[in-house]
Amino acid sequence: MSILVSADTRVIVQGITGRDGSFHTARMIEYGTRIVGGVTPGKGGQTKQGVPVFHSVPEAVAATEAEVSIMFVPAKFAKGAMLDAASADLKLLIVITEGIPTLDVLEAYEALSARGTRLIGPNCPGIISPNACKIGIMPADIHASGRTGLISRSGTLTYEIVKGLTVAGMGQSTCIGIGGDPIIGSTFVDLLPLFEADPETESVVIVGEIGGRDEVVAAEYIRDHMEKRVVAFVAGLTAPQGKRMGHAGAIVGGEEDTASAKIEKLEDAGIPVARMVSDIVRLLDA
Repeated sequence: MSILVSADTRVIVQGITGRDGSFHTARMIEYGTRIVGGVTPGKGGQTKQGVPVFHSVPEAVAATEAEVSIMFVPAKFAKGAMLDAASADLKLLIVITEGIPTLDVLEAYEALSARGTRLIGPNCPGIISPNACKIGIMPADIHASGRTGLISRSGTLTYEIVKGLTVAGMGQSTCIGIGGDPIIGSTFVDLLPLFEADPETESVVIVGEIGGRDEVVAAEYIRDHMEKRVVAFVAGLTAPQGKRMGHAGAIVGGEEDTASAKIEKLEDAGIPVARMVSDIVRLLDA
């Protein structure tokens, strides 16, 4: 089983006619994802990667009955594209775009939430339920279907951890990259209940990093509400205070923002924390 997406999920691609949108649309179709259309304002009526292109998200949803949109739109146009998605009946919007201004994300998030559309990202690799549905940019061949869920702030760490799980024979139910920006649509706490409720997910890996309090809040939630085994990894033990490390949200601004403080909170809540990526499989097996 999986959460949020399945083999039957109908997907549209915002920015399908651009370089990245076109490239990744082809990869998603190859994987078997049901891409039913695309959106590029001013280019409606064209065809790209074998699917029709529409002027707007509401037009695309009306014609294709899409439930999910994935967005490959340059940052300066991203707010408009997100608001376009918020004007349609979608259950999920996945925003790959990096560098969207924080206030733009806040405005779009409020509009999406009011409509009941869940946001994943921005600045994320997307979501995959192996052998069922890939909506994102992750390398598909490292994944295998199984019973471990994964939620991660880091895209590249996700790939490394997934590869290790697959090699160890631990397939994944669903893997979600939530993004590393200061403001994101879905946090650990937003997604952990879905894995807890999924009868075919047996364990969950959460991957955090410096900056923000999401991992601390997740530790409290896991302690009080999760029965399934959860293992964590937090990147950035050697990160200097006040320096941005890769992601816009990966800045140590307070005592709880550091990797060591987050690890302490997670372990105080009874959650095993891997000091190295290679320890994750061992901790899941423990």
